Amino acid sequence: MQAYHLLEPYGFAALRPVELALPQPGPGEVLVRVRAVSLNYRDLLIVKGEYSRRLKLPLVPGSDGAGEVAAIGPGVSRFAPGDRVVAAFFQRWLAGPIGPEARASALGAGYRGMLAEYVVLGEAGLLPVPAHLSFAEAACLPCAGVTAWHALEADEPAGLGATVVTQGTGGVSIFALQFAKLRGCRVIATSSRDERCQRLEGLGADATINYRTSPAWDERVLELTQGLGADRIVEVGGAGTLQRSLRALRPGGLIAVIGVLSGKGASFDPMPIIMKSARLYGISVGSKEMFEAMNRTIEAHRLHPVIDRSFPFAELHAALRHMEAGAHFGKICVAL
Repeated sequence: MQAYHLLEPYGFAALRPVELALPQPGPGEVLVRVRAVSLNYRDLLIVKGEYSRRLKLPLVPGSDGAGEVAAIGPGVSRFAPGDRVVAAFFQRWLAGPIGPEARASALGAGYRGMLAEYVVLGEAGLLPVPAHLSFAEAACLPCAGVTAWHALEADEPAGLGATVVTQGTGGVSIFALQFAKLRGCRVIATSSRDERCQRLEGLGADATINYRTSPAWDERVLELTQGLGADRIVEVGGAGTLQRSLRALRPGGLIAVIGVLSGKGASFDPMPIIMKSARLYGISVGSKEMFEAMNRTIEAHRLHPVIDRSFPFAELHAALRHMEAGAHFGKICVAL
């Protein structure tokens, strides 16, 4: 079967197609014929060697994938050949708080990833694909979808009438917009381009801010909330945007801290956290239990993920370059 291996010393040149033996499922395991993979910023960081230099190489990267069951091992009862399945990001985080063993089970880093024609996964780490979704759409769910769901559920779920701020037009932010609107929230979405702001409004955003033309977007959030601030901010920027998020937050509000798109290192003033009694909640994707709850909502509302573009398997490098350029609106997929 065909797969991609990431080799030393990292980088695009070290990400190469390889021919591997077809794996066989053991007790409690399922052989999945992968049909689609979606890419995350984490995958780009892993390939470039900016995520961790302690990964065991060679590595099959890619955390998010969906496909159909090709064969099952002894003792498997929840799935049968032909079933459409999607893999959980953390194969061993089933419910409750995350622990070290669960954290080590992340696909595409701790475990072999999904960028292969076939993968063997434990039965417990798989979920049925919502019936109305394609394989590509289902592949968008494990990381970006669950992360956005968790960001809105964290601590005290964002409910009817809450003001939620989303940042940019990547997968997590668009899912957060979609889920927030299903909850009856008011959404203020930011982007770097007017045409993207228009598309966000088309998805239901109540207000948009172009942070290129209005770099003090936190002040604009305060204006739009009559000086009160947002109830929740889905923070994907990291060090470069967190200070503005704190200024845009209402007293007692929550910032779901997810990404590092603007970088990892910067000076940080903790005083606004103290003065506003702000809650900072670190989001590391989510559990299978969260994934199942999210899927029930997706099925009930027949929600579709937003896909920017799908690349052939042979054009994985081009797909990653497209992500690196930051030109996408929604998820980037790879078809097998």
